[in-house]
Amino acid sequence: MDGMRVMEFGTPGELRIWLTGLVLSGEKTATAGLLPLDYHAEGEEVEHVGERLAVADNAGAKAAEIEITRVELTPFAEVAWEFAQAEGEGYRSVEHWRETHRRYWAGQGYEVADSTTVVCLWFRLVGQEGGRRSSGET
Repeated sequence: MDGMRVMEFGTPGELRIWLTGLVLSGEKTATAGLLPLDYHAEGEEVEHVGERLAVADNAGAKAAEIEITRVELTPFAEVAWEFAQAEGEGYRSVEHWRETHRRYWAGQGYEVADSTTVVCLWFRLVGQEGGRRSSGET
């Protein structure tokens, strides 16, 4: 989309609407994917620092643009609280993050082991459709 890879948060419907809203508000500055499910199975390369991605809304239209600021590949059991907080979804603890994500991925048909590699992406919002820019953008 616009020459960039596309980032879709969650599954279509209420979850995507909520997560995209968190990105647009600046509350969500990180997201997680599974290396075997979201990358290897789809033939995708892991994002890199400085890469810009188009954020697709629930209808598939471009809602925003984000820039990757940090990438870590981490075993599921070792995902840090710092990352869980940056996801901006109101987790009470890293254990709550693990429980929620394990359940989400099981619903996608993938059982997560403690050793499963999680791609932890941090990002910053650099623009929204309609010309609005996040603070700090030049």
